[in-house]
Amino acid sequence: MNRLQANLCLLCVTLCWSAEIVLYNCIPSGVPAFATTCATSLGGALLTWAAFPRRFAATLREGGRGLLLGGMVVAALNAAYNTLYLHGAKSFDVASGAFTACMTVVVLPVVLLSMRRRIPPGTWLSVALVFAGILLALGPSLRAAQAPGLAVMGAGCLLRALCIVLLADLAKKHDPVAVAILMEGFAGLFSLAGWLVEDPRFVAGLPASRMLAAAWAVYAYFIVAFAETLNVFAMRRVTAADATVVYSLEIVFSIAWGMLLPAGIVERFALTPAIVLGAALVVAGSIAEIADPGGGRKEAEA
Repeated sequence: MNRLQANLCLLCVTLCWSAEIVLYNCIPSGVPAFATTCATSLGGALLTWAAFPRRFAATLREGGRGLLLGGMVVAALNAAYNTLYLHGAKSFDVASGAFTACMTVVVLPVVLLSMRRRIPPGTWLSVALVFAGILLALGPSLRAAQAPGLAVMGAGCLLRALCIVLLADLAKKHDPVAVAILMEGFAGLFSLAGWLVEDPRFVAGLPASRMLAAAWAVYAYFIVAFAETLNVFAMRRVTAADATVVYSLEIVFSIAWGMLLPAGIVERFALTPAIVLGAALVVAGSIAEIADPGGGRKEAEA
């Protein structure tokens, strides 16, 4: 897999992830965020393990404590930012929520610089275009009442940026399937502990809802088992900065879901000129990153 193919795989991953904001709206409001993260992460990990049990065992023996520790760290970050996103997304409609979640692309350079890693000039251009698009689209729609949600989403973006960097490092050292299983498995276990603290009733506290079961099943298969495993495979050939800029295209897909799906599934919104232009800038930044012919830059962060 070369860099272009890896970025195309990330584009597929982003398409799957864009459905998150839709699935969030299908989950009843009384369901704890930790419950959703726990059920979907453990479900996805079990599905992936069932397909590759011997491969996982062999990689675990070879990787030893280093792989286990790395898996636990990225899992803790993964569980934390997903739970924060679940809480924060309730303050926004589909479009605003997607633009806010993509603030990770702005936070990532700060994380990389703090870790003393170089960022290529082309990536700075892509980040600037994406950031301009986010500001243009979000600015007119933000309200004072959304400030708490914005803060929660911002904290999630920070944790996600750190998770992306560490996951890219881990993916280059170990088998992607094993990394994905460990990350999602540990994320599910960490979320289980949070679920029990948040609601001691555990499963008995969940509503009897077919919509909840369907949302969790789709999330576990497409968002976790399929998309996350493909994501780790692709990250072996790209940098964390590459991946984050491509992830920002989630905005475009989320807007499409918000416009095409019926109101009973997702909250509808008005497509304003600011949203259109903002999305266009995000696309421009992502294309600049994907099309950058600088093949040697894939190791630039090391």
